[in-house]
Amino acid sequence: MVLRFVPRVLACLFVVLLAGCGDTSAPPSWARGMATVREAELPAEARETLRLIDQGGPFPYAGDGAVFGNFERLLPTHERGYYREYTVRTPGSRDRGARRIVTGRGGEIYYTDDHYDSFRAVLR
Repeated sequence: MVLRFVPRVLACLFVVLLAGCGDTSAPPSWARGMATVREAELPAEARETLRLIDQGGPFPYAGDGAVFGNFERLLPTHERGYYREYTVRTPGSRDRGARRIVTGRGGEIYYTDDHYDSFRAVLR
């Protein structure tokens, strides 16, 4: 009699195990509807920039920490001064390059590798 329930129990256990696999958590509200990237998937230089942001600097570029105006309107609209931008070093580039991290006062983090033509929300 017990053997009749074994397949059903195994099937239920399999479903429970599958439900626990992978990251099923929803992105934060500020990242919904946007392309996303996990912090671990960012280029090493972007992760280094995030480390500098977390520790408050010092930053290698004079423009780091400047107000980001969001003139492209690709990020959610907020008052001026809400966003700050930081340079992500681009190996081989003679100038600041095209890569940036933009942070918001609410803890948002965005990454662009095409000088503000597109953004991905960074998931930590």
